[in-house]
Order: sequence, then C-alpha cells, then structure tokens
Amino acid sequence: MSATALAVTGIVAVILLLAFGVNIGMAMMLVGFAGYAASVNIDAAYGVLRTEPVTQASNFVLTVIPLFIMMGNFAFASGMSAGLYNAGNKWLSRLPGGLACATIAACAAFGAICGSTTATAATMGVVAIPEMRKHGYASSLACGSVSVGGSLGIMIPPSSCFIIYGIAAEENIGRLFAAGILPGIVIAVFCILVIVVHVKIKPELATPPIPCSWKERFASLKGLIDVIILFVGIFVLMFSGVFTISEAAAAGAFLAMIICLVKRKLTLKSFIAVMGDSIKTTAMTYLIVIGAMVFGKFLAISKLPMSLASLVTSLDVSPYLVLTVIIIIYAVLGCLMDALPMVMLTIPIFLPVMLDLGFDKVWFGVVIVMVMMLGVITPPVGLNCYVISGVAKDVPLQTIFKGALPFTFALIAAIAVVTAVPQIALFIPNLLYG
Repeated sequence: MSATALAVTGIVAVILLLAFGVNIGMAMMLVGFAGYAASVNIDAAYGVLRTEPVTQASNFVLTVIPLFIMMGNFAFASGMSAGLYNAGNKWLSRLPGGLACATIAACAAFGAICGSTTATAATMGVVAIPEMRKHGYASSLACGSVSVGGSLGIMIPPSSCFIIYGIAAEENIGRLFAAGILPGIVIAVFCILVIVVHVKIKPELATPPIPCSWKERFASLKGLIDVIILFVGIFVLMFSGVFTISEAAAAGAFLAMIICLVKRKLTLKSFIAVMGDSIKTTAMTYLIVIGAMVFGKFLAISKLPMSLASLVTSLDVSPYLVLTVIIIIYAVLGCLMDALPMVMLTIPIFLPVMLDLGFDKVWFGVVIVMVMMLGVITPPVGLNCYVISGVAKDVPLQTIFKGALPFTFALIAAIAVVTAVPQIALFIPNLLYG
C-alpha cells in the first residue's frame, strides 16, 4: 500500500472509531501509532509515542489552556453573567425581541472572559432563559438565542479554538486573538438583526419592547465594573507587549479569582469546583492535542498534506472554489464532531493547501472558527443545543434546534462578509503586530 493510500485509510479509521464512540484523542493516537509503525517500523512508532506526550505536556505555549479555562470558571463562579445580561437588557430594551438581543450582547461580552462555547451557553442560559420565558418569549427564541450566543465563546478572544489552531498551525496566538474581535462583533450584530427581523415577522415570539430610561441604562453599567476590569486588564497586558500570552492568562486567572473573592462568591466548595472543572477540561484538551500530534506525525511522513496541496494547486480552478469546498467540508464535519478535535484533525491536511493557494493563515483560522460556530447549533451534534436542553429541561430538543435555525443565516452571512473582506479579520492584528 502506498503512503498516500495508507494515510487516507488512517483518516477513515479515525472517523470510524469516532462513530463507535472512541475518545477523539485516543482514536488519533492509536491510528497515528499504527500508521507510523506501518510506514516506518514499530520501534520508530514507539519512539513517537514515548516522546510526543512529554513534549506536549512540557510545551510552555500550552499553559495558556488551563489558565484561560481557570479564568472562565472563576468568572462564572463570581456571577458576572447576571450583570452583563442586565446591562444588555437595559441598553437594547427598545428593540423588538430586546431580551433576546440582550442575550446575544451578554454572550459576546462573557465570551471575552471565558473562551468556551459550552460554558458561555450554559452560564447565560441559566440567567437569560428563565427571564425571557417569564416575560412571555417563545421557548424557541429564548433557547435559540442563547445557543447561538454561546457559540461566540470560540470567536471572541480568549478562544480555546484559536489557541489550538495557533499550536497546530504554528501561528502567533496573540494575532489570532486580535483577529477574532471584529468578526465576533459582526456575528453578534447579524444575530441581533435576525432577532429583530424575526420578531417583526412573527410578533408572537416576544412581548412588545419595554423602553428603559437613560438613568436606568447608566445605572446598569455598575454591574459591568468587574467585567471591564478583567477584560481591559488582560487585553491591555496581552496586546501591549508587557506580558506574553501565557503571562496574561495567568494574570487573568488570578484577577478573576480576586474578583470572585471580593464579591464573596469564593468559598471552599466553589474553589474546589472551579479547580476540578479546570483540571477535567484541561486533561481532555491535552489528550486531544497529544493524540493529534501523534496522528500529525503519521500524516507528515505519509506526505498526504503536501501531495494534496500539489494536486489542488495544479488544478485549473479558482482558489475561492477550493476555499468554498473546504468551508463546506468544515460545515459538514461541524455537524458531526466537536470543534477542538476537528481543528487538530483537519489543519495538517487543509492548511498546506490554503497556504499554497496564497491565503493568509490568520484569516483562514478565523474563517474556519466561524464555520465551526455553525456546527455547535446544527444537528446531529449541535453541542450548544444539547447544553441548553440540560438548562431548560422542559423544552423539547427539536424546539431548541428550531429556534437556532434562523441564526444559521446570520452565521453564513458573516462568513461570506469576512471571506469577501479579509481585512475585517486582519485589520486589528496588523495594527497591533505589523
């Protein structure tokens, strides 16, 4: 069997293992080991298996993962989400479906201190869904808006997906974080427009707007003080060059813990819960990274990514046609698997193709993360919809997916805009980093 055929067989084997419920990290590690042994020899494969876990576990860049996870967990424990939602509600109260619009805005802000789509959805769901339903909002709109709002957690920095993409693509994580800011805002604005139009067409989805006075609006800003301190503090340190990304992540985790302590939300029980959740999420992420690196060694020695890149560049077709096909593949994969393993599995294959076609590495990272946002609200996986189903236990899952459906148009429109105008993603990183 040729090296290319062996690599294709390995990819199919990983997909089959996932279909049987095998952990994605273990699946990639197992297939990578077997493929490397078949390509070289068993001793070389054992060498990869011995060195790669140690190499990744001691990789300084990867320390940002547990630190940002810890920061998000402390932010959740401190109750910042309630202040964000209240302020969003006051300032967007005049819009049709104002509470749902406030949910999108609050999710975008919470995503800036969390970095996880499921954590953002779960946190804001607990706050926003009961409030919207109490005011007569349809369950589909209430749950759908939180589902899509939670997906902003992987676009607005700090984003776990951008961290993993940066490691896989060997790209500066700070540039990726900066690149996600404007596209995240664009997506939030498009989602709010979808809510306004949807409620205008179907007024029964939400109660009429309840205007708030300017005094109430400015008073609501008090609930944002801790969020602003955390957000501004981290990003000033990160993008000013005073701290590295890892140091800024450590400062963010410490600052979030202090805020939690000052607000008297940090008890021994909550501290143990925060640390336990952080350890579990970090262990899961590291296993995916290690498995993907072993699998990547196998793909590299098979030369499949380079062969694919050469084949695509030799075709007499538009680079944007190739990009469109890859986006469609990501959209389909996003319906079948979680975002982090999808990044680690596909980047070694598709990134060389994009680079050979002349596309920017940072911009491509933003585009595929935007496509992944579609995956967390569409069946059969639709991870955020399942999270919201756990929060709103009396709402049928099909109702949640139905509520999320209109927002797919907002995401598709945002992907089209950022694809057509790459400077939306590249303006801030170019401004900060040159």
